[in-house]
Amino acid sequence: MKRVFAAVDLYFFFALDVVRSSLRVAYDVLTPRHRMQPAIIAVDVSALSDRQLLVMANMITMTPGSMGVGLSEDHKTFYVHLMYLDGPVEEAAAGFENGYGRRVRNVF
Repeated sequence: MKRVFAAVDLYFFFALDVVRSSLRVAYDVLTPRHRMQPAIIAVDVSALSDRQLLVMANMITMTPGSMGVGLSEDHKTFYVHLMYLDGPVEEAAAGFENGYGRRVRNVF
């Protein structure tokens, strides 16, 4: 039963992230001033299994404004390209680890 609630939590977290990101990208495209601050961040994924990493990578890539660009050879670091970096790189990486990583681990 825990996994069912974790899956629902992951679904709503992902859906909210997609809606929020879509609105942000659409606003940036439709206005004359671009507010992009692109960056590539390294996300620690050493605690994830291959299946969990696959799910997390797909969800990140399906979210507008972010895209998975690679995995380190030791499979411990996942590189993510962001259109909007709103703070320190460490905070953005921790946001992915605590947001997607934790929820994906709870489901799978």
